[in-house]
Amino acid sequence: MDKQERLTMHTSNLADNNFSVLAKMFPNAVTETITGYDEDGEPIVERAIDADVLAQEINTHVVSGKEERYQFTWPDKKKSVLLANAPIAANLRPCREESVDFDKTENLYIEGDNLDVLKLLRETYLNRVKMIYIDPPYNTGKDFVYEDDFGEETGQFLRRDNQYDEQGNRLTSNFDSNGRFHTDWLNMMYSRLRVARDLLTDDGVIFISIDDNEVENLKKICNEMFGKSNFEGHIHWRRRHNQPNDKTKMIGLVAEHILAYAKNSRFLRESGVGKIDITGDFSNPDNDPRGDWASKP
Repeated sequence: MDKQERLTMHTSNLADNNFSVLAKMFPNAVTETITGYDEDGEPIVERAIDADVLAQEINTHVVSGKEERYQFTWPDKKKSVLLANAPIAANLRPCREESVDFDKTENLYIEGDNLDVLKLLRETYLNRVKMIYIDPPYNTGKDFVYEDDFGEETGQFLRRDNQYDEQGNRLTSNFDSNGRFHTDWLNMMYSRLRVARDLLTDDGVIFISIDDNEVENLKKICNEMFGKSNFEGHIHWRRRHNQPNDKTKMIGLVAEHILAYAKNSRFLRESGVGKIDITGDFSNPDNDPRGDWASKP
């Protein structure tokens, strides 16, 4: 019998198949856990699905667990999952008087709370967006304003500093003296990235600008959100050529960061990304056995 005609003498591993399905649907539930110890007493660490995270995905209330595992977490993380999944009662309303050539333009500008807008877009553009670029607040203590989750009567907040949204939630600058400095920023980002991921096509990509303050945390939540295997790269963008005279740091910063993630790197490759036509003249003046070459890319 030809080798190609030989029958496989064992069935597929259903656990592996199920793991792959769950990992694709809920990459944030993929973790590592200790399943035992070897003869030298060293722990055996294997891949696993976090049952608590999986339960959270299909529940409408907060679930909890105390098992030790590899994870990146912070206060109220589970609530941010609920916030991303919770429905809203809102709709988009066109402003023709503020638009330019509304009936003919192919562009769309939307103004509103970005989480609410993303949820509304998800209704129509689920798995239909090829590329997303976001430039979120950098959490420097100045440009990130978040919702402080309590309300006051209308008369009260109108008499104060007017730093409230339309629902009466107080908007507060996130100074580094805040005990929830990273927590508030992570909760804001996590829920929005969850919805943004739903918008992407299977070969879609997202680019996220960020500075040094939260780049490590952003990469951790993106690894969880999109899966570490879908990390496409870390772009270091030189935003200025002269060295700043920074009195707060020993090293003046000249660069910011852009993190790139694919919805599914395999689909992205199959779509032809990176396969661009080669331009320029190539020759082989020194008879290099590898073939024609050029000294410039």
